[in-house]
Amino acid sequence: MRKRAPLDLTRSVITAIGVTLLAYVCLRAALTVVRGSYSATTYASQLIFGLAQGGIYALVALGYTLVYGILFMINFAHGEIFMGGTYVGYFVIDACARSGLLAQKPGLALILTAITAMATSVTMAVLLERVAYRPLRRAPRLVPLITAIGASLFYQYSFRGLFGTTVKVYPDVSLHVGRIDLISGRYSIGSLTVRPVYFVVFGMAVVLMAGLYILIQRTKLGKAMRAVAEDKDTAALMGIDVDKVIVATFALGAALAGAAGVMYALYNKQVTHTMGFIPGIKAFTAAVLGGIGNIPGAMLGGLVLGVVEATFPTLLGMDVQLKDVLAFGVLVLVLIFRPTGILGEVLSRKRA
Repeated sequence: MRKRAPLDLTRSVITAIGVTLLAYVCLRAALTVVRGSYSATTYASQLIFGLAQGGIYALVALGYTLVYGILFMINFAHGEIFMGGTYVGYFVIDACARSGLLAQKPGLALILTAITAMATSVTMAVLLERVAYRPLRRAPRLVPLITAIGASLFYQYSFRGLFGTTVKVYPDVSLHVGRIDLISGRYSIGSLTVRPVYFVVFGMAVVLMAGLYILIQRTKLGKAMRAVAEDKDTAALMGIDVDKVIVATFALGAALAGAAGVMYALYNKQVTHTMGFIPGIKAFTAAVLGGIGNIPGAMLGGLVLGVVEATFPTLLGMDVQLKDVLAFGVLVLVLIFRPTGILGEVLSRKRA
């Protein structure tokens, strides 16, 4: 009888651990629901917030997955791209508030802020690609990875040097549609308190994600991006400008991150030079959760991660401060059973 290989034994042990953890989570959740420890409105409010937060994670995760799909590298400076757009956007919306434009035409002020944030993020990403990544395109994979970490620290401390360590706070915005304040309003539906800004953020995130998906699938640029992701050398022989496609990829991911940053600041308010680190790590986690290199996977992973963070602490009867532990725990559980992520990107498995 053939002895079981050590690798097979290790996989069996890991799977057993995963099944045990999954059973424990399901049991704790079932007990919490049966005991009625929390009301349905508590879960509903947390789910609404989780979808909004997940939309932010998904938009940032798309930047990671786009770059990985083209260059097969993790751009760990992407969290700072998110931060940079949000930070510069603060000065625009603050100027609008001081001039009275925010009170008179809040929609125009928000559009100006979003455009500035997206332009800033795109500029940072394109400079990063041209200066730091392009010369290393043929280098071993560890080299651009270390460079990305260095670029992340460079951007972070550059903003600290330019603008200081003081926390910047986005001003309150009132954007009325009829009697509903979409940004700052709080409304009660029975015992459920609803903030329309969460629906606005989630809706805008879905629109942007749908727009990106259509661009990738239906446009000439999208076809060129998919061709470069498949084989750069062959794409170049077919007449595709590989450098321009890569720059466009960085720009697209950065634009989504800049838009996500403004939406994030509308309800989170505070902006600092370190604010990109945690959302960046969470977005990277979302990309891996959904299947790194898979655009629908990044979208789904972000939404799942946001909902898990918002609802699982309550559902499992745990302290809300453990939400990060639960989020990464879900990632581990998913990877135990689906090593390529929820949607499982085959291309990344072949070439990673």
